Amino acid sequence: MMRFLPTEEQLAFAEAIDEIVEGSGGADVARSWADGDTAPGLALWEQFAELGLLGLRVSEETGGFGGTLSDLVVVFERLGYHGVPGPYLETVALLPGLVDDDTRSELAAGALATAAVDGTAPAALDAALASHRYLVRDGALHHGVAGDELTSVAPTRRLARLTPTGDAVPLGPGALDAALNEASLAAAATLVGAGERMLAEAVSYAKVREQFGRPIGEFQALKHQLADVRIALSFARPLVWSAALRADEPDEDRAISAAKVAAGDAAVLAARTSLQVHGAIGYTAEHSLRIWLGLAPALSAAWGTPEFHRARIARNILPKER
Repeated sequence: MMRFLPTEEQLAFAEAIDEIVEGSGGADVARSWADGDTAPGLALWEQFAELGLLGLRVSEETGGFGGTLSDLVVVFERLGYHGVPGPYLETVALLPGLVDDDTRSELAAGALATAAVDGTAPAALDAALASHRYLVRDGALHHGVAGDELTSVAPTRRLARLTPTGDAVPLGPGALDAALNEASLAAAATLVGAGERMLAEAVSYAKVREQFGRPIGEFQALKHQLADVRIALSFARPLVWSAALRADEPDEDRAISAAKVAAGDAAVLAARTSLQVHGAIGYTAEHSLRIWLGLAPALSAAWGTPEFHRARIARNILPKER
C-alpha cells in the first residue's frame, strides 16, 4: 500500500529544516543572496551539511544519509517554502547519480556543486560559487568552466554557461535519465513548497489590506481565486508523492512528468494570485514575495519545460503509431 503522507521521521526532518532556516534569518537569507550577499546562504549550506541534508541521496557506505525519493520530496518542499538559495537540486538530486564515489563523499560532506545539461538545463546555477562544476554533453560528464553570468526571472538564481574542460567520463546506460528524473522530482517538490508559501503570504495579506473600507479578503471574487490556488496545490502534492513512490516502475517517467506539470501550474497560479493580492508592493525589492514570484516560473521551465513533460506524458499514454 502506498503511503502519501510523511512519516514521523520525515516530519521531524522537515521541522529541523524550518528551525535552521528561521534561526538563520528566514526569508532574509534569500533576500541577501538576491542582493549579492551570499554569506548567510553559504552559512546555511554548512548547517545543512552538518544535518546530513546534502548527502540525502548518497549511500551510507559513501558517507551520506541514504534517503529515499520521498525523503527528497519532503526536503525540497521545505526548501521551496523558504525560498532557500543555492544549487541544492544539482548537489543533492542530480549529481549523486552521475559522479563517482569519491565525489559523492565530497558532496555529502558539503562541497558546493552545480551542473548544466545540454538540452534540458543549458545553464548552471551559482557556478561562480561552486567548487564542482559539471557539464553533461553527448552522453558524457565533463568538468566545466563558467562563462559570463546570465539573467534569470528569479533574483536568487544566477546562471552561467559552462565550457567543457579535461577528459569526459561516459555515463552508464540509463544514468542520465534517472538523474534527470530525480532533478525533475526535486523541482516539482520545490514548486509545491513555493506555491504554499505564496498562498500563505497572500492569505495573510488579504486579511489586512483594505479597499473601500474592508479587508480585501472579504471579497467573494478574491476568495474564489485563493481557493483555486488551494485546489491546484492540493492536487499537485499527491502527484509529487506518487511519483516518488513509483520509482523503478514502468510508468515512472509519466508519474514524474505529471507531477512536474501540475506543480509548475499550481506554483505559477499561486504567484499570479499572490501578486494580485499584494498589488504593486509585491514587485518591490523590499518585499520578500519577489523571491517566490521569480522562483515559480523559473523552476516551472527548468529541468524539462511544461511542453517537454506534457509530450512525455502523451507518448506514454497514447498508442504508438504503427
